Amino acid sequence: MPREYQLPFELRHLIYFREVARQLHFRKAAEALSIAQPALSRAVAQLEAALGADLLNRTRRGVEITPAGSLLLERIEPILRALGAIPAELQALAGGQVGHLRVGFTGLAMATVLPRILREFHRGHPGIRLELTESPTSVQLAALAAGDIACGFFHPDAPTPGLRTKLLLRERNGVLLPASDPLSQRETLRLRDVAATPFVLFPRSHNPGFYDRILAAFSAAGVTPRIAEEVWPRANGIGLVRAGLGATFMTPSEAQHLPPEVTFRPVEGPAPESRLVLGWRQLPEPGPALAAFVGVVARLRARK
Repeated sequence: MPREYQLPFELRHLIYFREVARQLHFRKAAEALSIAQPALSRAVAQLEAALGADLLNRTRRGVEITPAGSLLLERIEPILRALGAIPAELQALAGGQVGHLRVGFTGLAMATVLPRILREFHRGHPGIRLELTESPTSVQLAALAAGDIACGFFHPDAPTPGLRTKLLLRERNGVLLPASDPLSQRETLRLRDVAATPFVLFPRSHNPGFYDRILAAFSAAGVTPRIAEEVWPRANGIGLVRAGLGATFMTPSEAQHLPPEVTFRPVEGPAPESRLVLGWRQLPEPGPALAAFVGVVARLRARK
């Protein structure tokens, strides 16, 4: 056994001492512990010898705790309380009542399905702490493979081997324009209408599949897009549109709550499609906290 764990006393010595210090009486402490008084006295004497300090003063009336005993009691009290709480905490963990879950998400997820999921999950599982991290699809897939996150809300380019997924959103994108743009006066747009409009996109490496679907939609419309900026996260792109520096793509679900500086218009004809899934590693036992989270998502999805 490593030297740091080679202690000159056992856990029972600390428990016996604490009870005597509480009762300030050996007989009452022995009764509370359901042991013989001589055995209790020997155990406390062994602890004092091991520590090289008098912990208790024995008197006719009972027991007085010494300064050394007070210090020891102060140190061991939180330790013994923590040890006593372990069985209940383990049962709560196994039952999905407590835990810690790392979750990745994209801007589209936070703008659409995620707030409702978080609200429902916290209502039913207040003891499970969620650690949320906004990250693009490529980063989430790497984090899932490494076990750095338990699950993620992302946009798959292709089948995801080793992962289980639930489709949460699948929509054609429209165009988000500055409200001052003359094209915002139209009810709908075609991609050829915005051939001269600068677009704000994201780096292709973050989500190659969706980026390529954008280019394919423009190609099908017979035009080449003007890509003025590539920024991340999603909110930064929307901010540039608000500033009048270009347009970007957005799903109808995401466009339900927009500031007055921008206008959303549906696209007729070719348009890129967004797909949002919840994904997690395919394991025999996903763990109680993750199972609870996936269960909430499944229930909400079934209510649609």
